[in-house]
Amino acid sequence: MSWPLHAEVYFGVLTHVSDGDTIWVAPEDGMAAKKLRLLGLDAPEICQTGGVASRDALQQALTGKRLRVSVNFQDQYGRGLARVSAEGQDVGALMVLSGQAWSSRWHGRLTTYAKEEKQARAAHLGVFAGPTAEWPGDFRKRYGSCYPAK
Repeated sequence: MSWPLHAEVYFGVLTHVSDGDTIWVAPEDGMAAKKLRLLGLDAPEICQTGGVASRDALQQALTGKRLRVSVNFQDQYGRGLARVSAEGQDVGALMVLSGQAWSSRWHGRLTTYAKEEKQARAAHLGVFAGPTAEWPGDFRKRYGSCYPAK
């Protein structure tokens, strides 16, 4: 579930990567870093096969670059749901095209980055390199969170 916000667009720099689809960005205006969930994709959980590689790929793609962030929604965890670009390149498309994440699904259908996921699958890139790639939503249903409540 997400709640609509007025579109918030800003530039900033990466301060932390939690996993392949969650980052912290410090706006250039000096405000505190904001936790963001990349919109349109689902990366492997950090404790799932491919999770660490996905996180590392995202960190490498964003470190030292000026990021453009566009937030239109907030999720139930308080994260801004954002589209992010680095040097003019859509970061979500980059992650899916390189096989480091899946395109989001809506009622079982691929959404935003369907074309990029099909290309990554055909090229056997990243999580699609082997026959056992498990969509993160299914992984979470079977195993729960990588961070169980204490």
